[in-house]
Amino acid sequence: MNLLQCGEACRASRAVARREKLVTVARKLFSEHGFHGTGVAQIAAESGIKVGQIYRDFADKEAIVAEIVENDLRLFLHEAEIAQAVERRNIAAIRDWLRMFMRCGEASEARALMPEILAEAARNDRIKGIAHTINRRVKQALVQALTALAPHADQANARGELAETILTWGAGIMHRRIADPDFDDEAAYRQMSAHVDATIDQMIATAPYPILQKEHCGFVTAT
Repeated sequence: MNLLQCGEACRASRAVARREKLVTVARKLFSEHGFHGTGVAQIAAESGIKVGQIYRDFADKEAIVAEIVENDLRLFLHEAEIAQAVERRNIAAIRDWLRMFMRCGEASEARALMPEILAEAARNDRIKGIAHTINRRVKQALVQALTALAPHADQANARGELAETILTWGAGIMHRRIADPDFDDEAAYRQMSAHVDATIDQMIATAPYPILQKEHCGFVTAT
């Protein structure tokens, strides 16, 4: 590597580190003060990154929120891991992923930031688009996992109903944690997990028998 290439690599590394620092600081401020209560100047003061540089890295505050959401989704969904578990039809790994999925938002910053994004979505079309992206990505990963557990076509309605139950129940837990200081989220998670596990057990137990097709040398299972 020559000196010019080294210089480019170092600048790229510094740029990545700067963006990561900015996103970390913005997440903290958004969680503490809300989206409207946090300005770019405040992010600059807290991070030590000049306002002009922030606008070179991100077009606006919404772009910072989008970066935060993308980072969170990548970490939370473990998309590569669930895809591998589905491909191998590793039932234990898929069910472990579902249990992790249902405990979404336990980190204190995530608890504060997600309701803020949802509230802002009611008045900001950019944030509304980000909220829709969250819902679409989360539901897609959830349905993918449930389809691996109950793959038959006539189980599609059951999969869809369970996915909606998990998403709705999870959203309710998230809001109850914020609004009700006496809310027992551990008890709610136990009830939710018990219901989901029992429903999945029933879906697996009642899966239709394979269709038998007649071939010249006997019967084989259709694929």
